[in-house]
Amino acid sequence: MPETPVSLLRAAMAADATRPFTTFYDDATGERVELSVATFDNWVAKTANLLQDDLGAEPGQRLALLLPAHWQAQVWLMASWAVGLVVVPDGDPAGADLVVSGPDTLDAARACGGERVALSLRPMGARFTEVPAGFLDYAAEVAGHGDRFVPYVPVGADAEALELDGRTRTAAEVGQAGADAAAEWGLTSGDRLLSALPFTREGGLRAGLLAPLAAAVPVVLCRNLEQIDESALERRISTERVTRTITDSEG
Repeated sequence: MPETPVSLLRAAMAADATRPFTTFYDDATGERVELSVATFDNWVAKTANLLQDDLGAEPGQRLALLLPAHWQAQVWLMASWAVGLVVVPDGDPAGADLVVSGPDTLDAARACGGERVALSLRPMGARFTEVPAGFLDYAAEVAGHGDRFVPYVPVGADAEALELDGRTRTAAEVGQAGADAAAEWGLTSGDRLLSALPFTREGGLRAGLLAPLAAAVPVVLCRNLEQIDESALERRISTERVTRTITDSEG
């Protein structure tokens, strides 16, 4: 069977659930979060259960994802694919069945006539101090959901999963995009990738999630990287044992 992002995550869990999966930096707040494969999978399962059980999400529905490159955006992508949704990064909320928004895009997200979920993007996935009107607070809603997920309807590799740059891709094509990027960049066991590219472009998705999944290597995901100088970036690369930095031109 063709590999999909969901099957790749299952394989990572089976191989070594304790290894690092993603390390996130926000250089505007000083936040650093590190998630193992198991912890990441737990967040994905809880979010998928929230989507399926509380929000009534069904395979084939469109989810507008209005989030920056962030560890919680990685979670929402994987959870949406587990349910069988078509994720549209930076998509038009008015044409979506559900919308997931950060704090800076709430006004645009209100155009969605379906379920609306808001993320504070505060350190450690904290709740909003005041829940935005018309939205569910993700941090408040997700905690009570189970850490194992089974879809009501099995999601096949040929299911539509991603709409980006005017093209719709199946789950298998999304998984293959990660494998192709891993091969292009020569990623092997022992590598560690660093990316600051947005998820609104295929290169950002490949570097920030899909290639690390396909190659089973950790990723260091950076937001607001422009706020640190070159020497600070060099220290991060050394401290995090980064072997491959994906630049804007490569992505």
